[in-house]
Amino acid sequence: MRVVILGSGRGSNAEAVLLAQQAGRLGGARVVAVFSDVADAPILKLGPRFGVPSGFVDPSPFRTKLDGEGEARFIAAVSGAGPDLVVLAGFMRVLKPAFLGAFAGRIINLHPSLLPSFPGLDAIGQALRRGVRITGCTVHHVTAEVDGGPIIDQAAVRIEAGETLESLEAKVHAAEHALLPEVIARLSGARPPG
Repeated sequence: MRVVILGSGRGSNAEAVLLAQQAGRLGGARVVAVFSDVADAPILKLGPRFGVPSGFVDPSPFRTKLDGEGEARFIAAVSGAGPDLVVLAGFMRVLKPAFLGAFAGRIINLHPSLLPSFPGLDAIGQALRRGVRITGCTVHHVTAEVDGGPIIDQAAVRIEAGETLESLEAKVHAAEHALLPEVIARLSGARPPG
């Protein structure tokens, strides 16, 4: 299963997937490309480190969504890698119908909450401010509804008394780093060893 990862930031979840691949824990999946909508995003440094092509794709003209010419450039770049699965790992743009249609049924997203609770931005902060005792992360299929597609799997994280945003972020990120590679391996149809 050919996997393309899209991200906008530091790429810690992409790194977790690539480390799982390096360790033989990604089942029948193989990351074939990493793309970012941010020219200097640290996620792009993962490509050379893991021997995977990576590159910036100009998303203009919109700031928060992938539309118009930017969407066409992303469709061309991702299509060129021949993906069976497109993984959004910290990709901070709303996908529009043309992109969703080009890869229908093949796009998954990792979100830092137990959806349907706390969709959208600052999900970890939302959970902390609301005072819930359990939060976590969700891998789901991507649809036109932001953070609303069918859930594939989730991992729970307990919020302890006195938890800070930083400590909770660290716990949720650790859960994400375990869950995403596991889900990709499962979707590839092959069980990872161990």
